[in-house]
Amino acid sequence: MTVLTARPPPPPPTAGPSAHPPPRLSLKPPGPASGLLDGAWWPRSRDLFRELPALTDLLDPLWGRITRVTVNPTHWPVVPRKVPVNGHVVKVGWYKEEQDPHQLLLLSYHVGRWDLLIIPPETGAAAAARLMSAACDPRIVRTGSALLADELDRHPAAPAEADPSGRTQAEAWDAEGGATAA
Repeated sequence: MTVLTARPPPPPPTAGPSAHPPPRLSLKPPGPASGLLDGAWWPRSRDLFRELPALTDLLDPLWGRITRVTVNPTHWPVVPRKVPVNGHVVKVGWYKEEQDPHQLLLLSYHVGRWDLLIIPPETGAAAAARLMSAACDPRIVRTGSALLADELDRHPAAPAEADPSGRTQAEAWDAEGGATAA
C-alpha cells in the first residue's frame, strides 16, 4: 500500500537583496518636505530587475511598502512590468515625456510619493558623493537632470580612474563605507 502525503507547493522564487550588495542610497533627513528630491540612488547597473528589489526592500520599513516605481526609459535598456521584492510584487511603469530621465518615482499606497535622483552607475565615487549630498540638501531645489548638468559643468567627466590598489572608483566607494553610509 502506498501512502500519499500532501505537501504545500514550493514558494514562488523571489529576487532578494541577499543576492545583491546593499543599495547605495542617500536620503534627506526627516523634517518638513522641501526641494524636489527626497534623496539619491546610485545603482550598480542599468538592470532594473536586478537593482530595484534591494532598493525597495530597504525603503519598505522606512516609507511603507513600496507598491509602484516609475522611471523614464531613456537610460534603462529594459523596464520590467513587475519586480518581485521579498514576498510582494512592485509594479514598474515608465513615462518618457512626463518624467525626468534622471529621477526615480516611488509610490506607497498609504504613505505617499518620493522622488530620487538616479546617479548613473558609471559615475565616479567623488562625483556620486557630491550628487548624493546635493540631492539631500533641503536648500537645493533642482531636478535630477539639473543636478547632473551642474556636476558636469563644475567637474567635467574624466575617464574612469582606479586607485593605487587597482580598484575602480565604485569599488573604492564601497570599500570605504560608501555603501553603508546611508
